[in-house]
Amino acid sequence: MIYLETDRLILRDYVIDDFDDYYRLMTDDRTMYYMQDIRLDSIDSAKEEFANVMEDMADEERKNYFLHMELKETHEQVGSIGYTVIDNTPAGKIVHMGYFTYPKFWGKGYTTEALKKVIEYAFTVNNVYRITTGCLAENIGSERVMQKCGMIKEAEHVDWEWHDGKMKTRVEYRLLKTEW
Repeated sequence: MIYLETDRLILRDYVIDDFDDYYRLMTDDRTMYYMQDIRLDSIDSAKEEFANVMEDMADEERKNYFLHMELKETHEQVGSIGYTVIDNTPAGKIVHMGYFTYPKFWGKGYTTEALKKVIEYAFTVNNVYRITTGCLAENIGSERVMQKCGMIKEAEHVDWEWHDGKMKTRVEYRLLKTEW
């Protein structure tokens, strides 16, 4: 079981009692605005997805390392953060990072604080060699989190993705263990 702490946050694996929080987060329109491809739209789809999360955590070949993010003092859910293993090479794991938080926590440094801790865990404990992540260019707050965590911009894909009724540009960032 993964359990990490920062100054203000607890980042931990989900437990069965987290389903209601998971469902509320994954169906929240504002939180999931930029994550429409993984946004859930029903309690049944949430139950199925959550069962998959729980099953993957128990697998020796675990692929998903997304953690429940909560305030240390009150245990209020802030969001979710983590990564998915894309490949496992002799140099280490190649992962794709992601994060989403409730709007009430935006602009307060929580995601940056959490991402720094997850990056540390990935490189020092979980044999990760390369982290990639990205966002739509208009999502300036998310891109700023990547920059604050020392990630390096690799690409800007103009008119890359159909989102909210129009084509939008996507930026991609990376961090190698040797660059960290």
